[in-house]
Amino acid sequence: MIIGIINIKIHIPWARSLKEKRMVVKSICAKVRGKYNVSIAEVEEQDIHQIIGLGIACVTNETTQADSIMDNVINYIESNIDGVIIKVEREII
Repeated sequence: MIIGIINIKIHIPWARSLKEKRMVVKSICAKVRGKYNVSIAEVEEQDIHQIIGLGIACVTNETTQADSIMDNVINYIESNIDGVIIKVEREII
């Protein structure tokens, strides 16, 4: 069993409240979960309204498949969010 883990931090400078941030988080989590069948949640920076900290995990039976899924998820988030990815950490266990 291979587990792929991603930790992403995103800066959304236009967010003026936690309510605006939560709308973005809920939207991106639902889209990524539905499209890639991964686990995703806001795991960091929950009280800061301009920073989103997402944790994403996938389970596969091959390292190459885990790499591919993680690449696709990162690219999807980057192209579908009105913000800037400021940090990406990847790990395969």
